[in-house]
Amino acid sequence: MADAETFAFQAEINQLLSLIINTFYSNKEIFLRELISNSSDALDKIRFESLTDKSKLDGQPELFIHIIPDKANNTLTIIDSGIGMTKADLVNNLGTIARSGTKEFMEALAAGADDIIPEYLGFVKGIVDSEDLPLNISRETLQQNKILKVIRKNLVKKCMELFFEIAENKEDYNKFYEAFSKNLKLGIHEDSQNRTKIAELLRYHSTKSGDELTSLKDYVTRMKEGQEDIFYITGESKKAVENSPFLERLKKKGYEVLYMVDAIDEYAIGQLKEFEGKKLVSATKEGLKLEESEDEKKKKEELKEKFEGLCKVIKDVLGDKVEKVIVSDRVVDSPCCLVTGEYGWTANMERIMKAQALRDSSMGGYMSSKKTMEINPENAIMDELRKRAEADKNDKSVKDLVLLLFETALLTSGFSLDEPNTFGSRIHRMLKLGLSIDDDDAVEADAEMPPLEDDADAEGSKMEEVD
Repeated sequence: MADAETFAFQAEINQLLSLIINTFYSNKEIFLRELISNSSDALDKIRFESLTDKSKLDGQPELFIHIIPDKANNTLTIIDSGIGMTKADLVNNLGTIARSGTKEFMEALAAGADDIIPEYLGFVKGIVDSEDLPLNISRETLQQNKILKVIRKNLVKKCMELFFEIAENKEDYNKFYEAFSKNLKLGIHEDSQNRTKIAELLRYHSTKSGDELTSLKDYVTRMKEGQEDIFYITGESKKAVENSPFLERLKKKGYEVLYMVDAIDEYAIGQLKEFEGKKLVSATKEGLKLEESEDEKKKKEELKEKFEGLCKVIKDVLGDKVEKVIVSDRVVDSPCCLVTGEYGWTANMERIMKAQALRDSSMGGYMSSKKTMEINPENAIMDELRKRAEADKNDKSVKDLVLLLFETALLTSGFSLDEPNTFGSRIHRMLKLGLSIDDDDAVEADAEMPPLEDDADAEGSKMEEVD
């Protein structure tokens, strides 16, 4: 087969223009409208330039379009007082098909318009009128113009004043916030100079606000005596976080927790850090410190010593799945939970990053691996597990229960399961044990799954079947 060759289309321009004219301009009189339109554009150009350079109108202060007919020679002469075209303009604009000099002029006028207002305020529309701003087609020149920087600063200031004015009416501000809350949170991330002001405009649901939104300023006024931090939790939705195990101890002690359930909250809160001198602390990360009495501290130390052996057993079973296992009072009812490092990703952030098509997988592997398992020593399940581990730390049932607790903790803590089918099978086997189901079909189905441990002790408890 011969090699394919590529040829460019050739066009007879005069014939093409004749075809276009006869196709699109069926009425001969239409040419006059087009010429008058060009003259009108020329007047617009000189009017715009005269706004910053009055000398442009010195030669002819009156703007006009004159149409002079000449019956003797069968001609129409159109004269205007607008900006004319140089030889280069005539060649580029009239000698090039589908090119508009007026369009380029308008693009030059708009150059720098995107730079006078931040991206997060892109929903704000308006016109800026300044006598001091030079008309320059160079975007780079406009970007370096000091006047433009002042205009930008004042525009942001005026927008902030307008937002605070809207916030005075709760009903109106709720509508505004519903539409543009993401823009404000983007401002927290991008605008360091106005970050504090924007933070005052943020609104969140909380453990004490019910269906109403609350501001950070209102939160601070309701803080308990001695409370030093602002507590928050991030998640996929309000429903997903309001019953989170991370809130159990905080609720019991009467602390208010903000629900940050917008994806952009993760990025915004990473920049905000604090508000009115109060540090923003995640309920899902390490470093959560609550006020404790001397009796509580003493009891905590005793439980820590009592469950030290179980913590080592759990760490040995889970290996690299967790960074460490500790005794904690973060949870009250749940047996355990998984927290991330203070500078690592939260479960919600991990979910968001996994959804990114062009994510950095190497960074993701590092940031998402820093999990700490915190066990509740006052939970009956953990206490029974401790007793079994002390009796025989190599008990197969202990290892199976640890894996099951870890996977349920992943789910309740907001993480995703890497092997949901394995987890489902493990739950099904637990149900069979609870229902005393022991048939041949179940055994055959179980045999298809790879065992969690290499050893196969036929004399072990029925929990050995839970792999």
